[in-house]
Amino acid sequence: MINHFTFFVPLIPKINTETCCMKVAQQLVKKYTFKIADQDWELESIYKLNYQTFVNEIPQHKSNEDEKLVDKFDKDNTYFISIYNDEIVGMISIKDNRPFSLDYKLDNLDSYLPDANSICEIRLLAVKRNHRNTRVFYGLVRTLAEYCRDNDYDLAIISGTVRQIRLYKHIGFIPFGPLVGSEEASYQPMYLTWNSVSKLCLNRYDQSQ
Repeated sequence: MINHFTFFVPLIPKINTETCCMKVAQQLVKKYTFKIADQDWELESIYKLNYQTFVNEIPQHKSNEDEKLVDKFDKDNTYFISIYNDEIVGMISIKDNRPFSLDYKLDNLDSYLPDANSICEIRLLAVKRNHRNTRVFYGLVRTLAEYCRDNDYDLAIISGTVRQIRLYKHIGFIPFGPLVGSEEASYQPMYLTWNSVSKLCLNRYDQSQ
């Protein structure tokens, strides 16, 4: 089972006569690490990133003074994170026991789904703005895919924000049922099987190394 992996992202600094060789060397070794969250500080950072994404950016939840958002399924979630220079810059979660969040949003959820032996729900995809044009997203997807394969899940469901439907379809997710959520934060239920998953998407990580 995968625990974590790291790949280096080369940065090309602007070099001038005042550039210090040590500074250049430090810039060249910056890296992303992908792992399952298992430290207290990682969970605290997850709650903050969750708040930034699903309160400040997507108005799904109400604001609070602590500026933290703990998911109602937190104890059942497994969180996958991307760390860059000791900072969590991306996350995604998985849950494999019922009820799923979609069970509360759609009546008779199973009637929309193909036959499967083991179902999981993928939620809480969040990447900090200044890392969205990097390999963070594909690294998270690859880490999650490895975990799903190792745990024999053959069907994954999500509530995909309508803002990113094109991205989810690119991965291979198939829409089903009506939109859920609110007018301000609308989501499309979708599912993914190993037959529908985009190999191109999973190979993006390998091509980036």
